[in-house]
Amino acid sequence: MSEQRPFVKVAVVMEREAQPNRWEDWRFTLLDVVPDEPAFGHAPRALRDDGKTRRMLHPGFTLELFADEGEGYHLNLTSGAPVWFVMWRIDDEDPSQARPHAVSLSYNEAGRWLDAQERVDNVPLPPPLREWLQAYVDAHYRPEPKQRRRPASFLPPGERK
Repeated sequence: MSEQRPFVKVAVVMEREAQPNRWEDWRFTLLDVVPDEPAFGHAPRALRDDGKTRRMLHPGFTLELFADEGEGYHLNLTSGAPVWFVMWRIDDEDPSQARPHAVSLSYNEAGRWLDAQERVDNVPLPPPLREWLQAYVDAHYRPEPKQRRRPASFLPPGERK
């Protein structure tokens, strides 16, 4: 019997600024992660576009919590400022477009994305979702006890690596 994982549906708000300086044609900024609502629809849409700055809403992301990511959630919560992690990419066909591809609450998952040379930004996690995540971590994660390792200089020569 499979247990349903806790999840939350969210939408990502990103902003594009045209020619922010003489070295960049476009600057993309993650602004917020908000609860997804049926009124948002399924396709990205412009919330504001004045020719210089365009704010886009990207709905339809489902963030599921996984027991094996417990350490990553714990690290996020104990960082002092828990955040949403959003992995996004610039469109290969149209470099004036950027799209979010994934949303996570795991510090470790965000680290894997960064190791893979992906663009990852973060925004603060609101208190109600912080409490939801903390309840999940409390129920599913137990930190491994720290074990002191003896310095190699104290080991017999046959046991040194």
